Amino acid sequence: MVSASAVRASTTHGVRGVMDNTVREERLGGARLGIAKRLFAPIDVASIVVFRVAFGLIALWEVGRYFDNRWIKSFYIDPKFYFAYPGFEWVQPWPGDGMHYHFLALAIVAALITVGLFYRIATVLFWLGFTYVFLLDQTRYLNHFYLVSLMSFLMIFMPAHRARSLDCVRRPSLRSDTVPAWTLLLLRLQLGLVYFYGGVAKINGDWLRGEPMRDWLASRSDFPLVGAFFTQEWCVYGFTYGGLFFDLLVFPGLLWSRSRPFFVVVCLMFHLTNVFLFNIGIFPWFMIAATTLFFRPDWPRRACFMFSPVATAPPDPTVDDHVPAPVAFCPSRLVVALLAIYVAIQVVVPLRHFVYPGLVHWNEAGHLFSWHMKLRDKSGAVKVKAFSPSERKTFQVRLSRYLTKKQVRKMSGRPEMLLQFAHHLAAEYRSRGYADIEIYVDARVSLNGRERQHLVDPERDLAQVTSSQWRDWVLPLTEPLRSPKP
Repeated sequence: MVSASAVRASTTHGVRGVMDNTVREERLGGARLGIAKRLFAPIDVASIVVFRVAFGLIALWEVGRYFDNRWIKSFYIDPKFYFAYPGFEWVQPWPGDGMHYHFLALAIVAALITVGLFYRIATVLFWLGFTYVFLLDQTRYLNHFYLVSLMSFLMIFMPAHRARSLDCVRRPSLRSDTVPAWTLLLLRLQLGLVYFYGGVAKINGDWLRGEPMRDWLASRSDFPLVGAFFTQEWCVYGFTYGGLFFDLLVFPGLLWSRSRPFFVVVCLMFHLTNVFLFNIGIFPWFMIAATTLFFRPDWPRRACFMFSPVATAPPDPTVDDHVPAPVAFCPSRLVVALLAIYVAIQVVVPLRHFVYPGLVHWNEAGHLFSWHMKLRDKSGAVKVKAFSPSERKTFQVRLSRYLTKKQVRKMSGRPEMLLQFAHHLAAEYRSRGYADIEIYVDARVSLNGRERQHLVDPERDLAQVTSSQWRDWVLPLTEPLRSPKP
């Protein structure tokens, strides 16, 4: 028989267990509710509106550069072959003058974004149009183009037209002084990941030994006033480690209100240095404009710029401990789930190169979409020949018949592009009756000043190689990094 005391003890233990579980569930639920409140708490719309205007103006400027420099013709009309991204081989340039009309349309929708007219339609069209151009040719890949594509996608969901827009003139009911906090947090996080992964990528042997920064600075030794210092080792390592620590620290530095003024100044100096020393297009100006997203959301009102003050400005839930009640934007589980999926993708994709063996800057496996910025300098020469065993014929391929000079330069150091071009050649020769054609590539490449060596196996028939076999036909890097000259 079970004693009464044992029954009471068992009952008491069971009640306590239920109460403990209830407390834990309440705490977990409270934590979730706290996150939801912060995500959907109202913040001032002013900061996002200013970024909308800056985004539109910079996009309009970039499109204008393509017309001024005649890049549309040289990049998207003159080439006979385009290096497609896997899965996007169907993306091809418009025929005739279609690409000129396409860029004209991009300019129009960029202007619409700037003034906030038909904002939702304009952001969708700009994202589709810009991403289409981005996907046309891998040789045109730039990290800041990828960033603009991502940011333009996010802008679709940003209610950045609720103030100081022509949409508010058309529909006064759209006007609002607040937006949900997740809009600003998501933009900040996207920018922070660019900085952070740019810093992580710099933790590699070549960068820590000053390459390729040493060569880049030496080529700019004629820069006024300070160019004479660029060949000094202390200057080389100053730029090298300064860039490393800047990328790793700037995101948390901008988030913390006490350190923010210092890092804003550092950001300005860093990006202006890139403007004058390195030709990287709109990226520095875009990042300077985006830095304002780390200010308090109501900073334009405080600066008396574009906005009139409101009676009671909502606190910033990313800084203040006080979390106001959510606004009319319901904390939908679907919205939270979609945000989590997007953030997870942006966190995981830049890490994929760690799965592949070998040096990513050599074999390029996982290099794209990982924020590896200004990390390697490749130069080399490539020769391609086709051989038909049945006909006993060897054809020396003239690359200029198929590719522009820029495409040849880019392809020479990138194994996947060499493989893609080899398959294109094989298909062409087969169409001409050479069913057993073989394609061989002799690519001798230098990485960050090393002696040249073969990038791919010159005795391997690339026409028979699939992308999944890259470990077999991409040769490992064996040349050591040179010692700096005194």
